[in-house]
Amino acid sequence: MPVAFGLVIVILTAGCGLALAYALAAGAFTAYIAAGHSEYMAFWPQRVFSQLNIFALMAMPLFILTGELMNRGGVTRALINLAMAIVGRLPGGLGHVNVITSFFFAGISGSAVADTAAMSRILVPAMKDEGYDSAYAAAITAASSVIGPIIPPSIILIFYGALMGVDVAALFLGGIGPGLVLATALLTMNAYLGRKSGTMPSARPALGPAFLKAAPALGVPFIVMSGIVFGWMTPTEAAAVAVLCAAMIGVMRGTLRGDDILEAFKRSTILTGAIFALIAAASLWSFLAALSALPDRIDTLIEALILNGTPYLLVMTLILLFVGMFLDIPIALALLAPILVPPALAAGADPVHIGVFVCFNLCIGLLTPPLGGCLIVTSASTGVPYFKLAKALAPFIFVEILVLIIILFTPEIVTFIPKSVGVM
Repeated sequence: MPVAFGLVIVILTAGCGLALAYALAAGAFTAYIAAGHSEYMAFWPQRVFSQLNIFALMAMPLFILTGELMNRGGVTRALINLAMAIVGRLPGGLGHVNVITSFFFAGISGSAVADTAAMSRILVPAMKDEGYDSAYAAAITAASSVIGPIIPPSIILIFYGALMGVDVAALFLGGIGPGLVLATALLTMNAYLGRKSGTMPSARPALGPAFLKAAPALGVPFIVMSGIVFGWMTPTEAAAVAVLCAAMIGVMRGTLRGDDILEAFKRSTILTGAIFALIAAASLWSFLAALSALPDRIDTLIEALILNGTPYLLVMTLILLFVGMFLDIPIALALLAPILVPPALAAGADPVHIGVFVCFNLCIGLLTPPLGGCLIVTSASTGVPYFKLAKALAPFIFVEILVLIIILFTPEIVTFIPKSVGVM
């Protein structure tokens, strides 16, 4: 099958070290030739431009820039101190602090890998100093960072909304419920495991001063979501406001200098360019899938196997969990969402529920071998051996898969807030 042959080329070239965007493009080129669709390659520029010329996608680089400015402006430490003041005295206190800080930080960075990189450098050494096992400290840091792509503003949800034509505001609001459930599940697991792995921190900041220092940062997600929900701003306009707020907070705190702002712009530009290159390359594959009538073939296969409703959703869950172990989330979304999601929608699934579910599903792959991004970043940042960290992550991965199944069979967790505010 030409598509399968093209995917083999993608895997081989990426495995040899070629950048993923180039590997996707090389595989697409091979697949078009093998499928006899070479004449349609003349439409590639138009296809790429149409996939990138989406207003909602403009929010992505702005939210990336917001996270960079916040992180360089010292906001991470203020959020950690607030979390310490709230839950620091509970058994397994620093583990709870880790989860709560990730929840706070999620509303700023929107990225699991950014969350992991920031938390690994600060919280893991602090947890080790308080008697926690290094592998456990690194594992809960990586596991809690998965909250980042679910709580708004989420770069992945913006990508999915632009790709599948789903309202980004509804996806943002739909991610709040799953984010809260996931945070609660991780806190519960830490309460059980943390008693064995560590002690309470020796010092706890006063709640009042800690809250005052963190309040400006916590206000940014509130401003963003309020503007989107009440119709004052589009997601892109809200992202621009978030950048302005982040810069003002850093300047007023005296922690954001000109060099930091310039470096934040550089990093945001590099990351945005990488993501947009992936979108461009992946759009060639979705075009090939349409030319090859791949969605229709999958529908026929589903009907032949009598995979309707719940059985299909379970099969889709397994596919996404497996793919998430190997592919970056934007690539997996671009390749699989246009193929796997339409049959679920045709069976009556809610677009917002399925969108949040699919993104959360793929995010779990950030923790799983062999190519989990958060797993690799945490191991590199903390010095914990890769396989030792993977073993320590096992109970947290189990909990997150359990939360995933709960969300699958309880759509109201996703849809309640969007319906309550009238965006669905």
